[in-house]
Amino acid sequence: QVQLVESGGGLVQPGGSLKLSCVPSGSIFNHYTMGWYRQAPGKEREWVAQMTSGGTTTYTDSVKGRFTISRDNAKNTVYLQMNSLKADDTAVYYCHARDQLYRATQYWGQGTQVTIAS
Repeated sequence: QVQLVESGGGLVQPGGSLKLSCVPSGSIFNHYTMGWYRQAPGKEREWVAQMTSGGTTTYTDSVKGRFTISRDNAKNTVYLQMNSLKADDTAVYYCHARDQLYRATQYWGQGTQVTIAS
């Protein structure tokens, strides 16, 4: 069982930045794809970004050029740097981990609230 602990959410004005962090309970980056999802009020959870064990990153179109997913193996932490934030980015953001070999094995963090408002 893997636990994912997110942090870094908060309230920021439009155009501002936030950096989310996710720390897994074990060293899983070598065989897990790490990702971020978000769920806005009244909407379904949507995929935002991911990074494979090999370091390949992909993003949903709405955040390309504004968000960056990265990881620090030494700190066992995955990040989501969010710039040029918009009101539409307001959501609960969830860290996600999926085993690249056994794809049915996946874990979720508890979520962190990101609110963009003036």
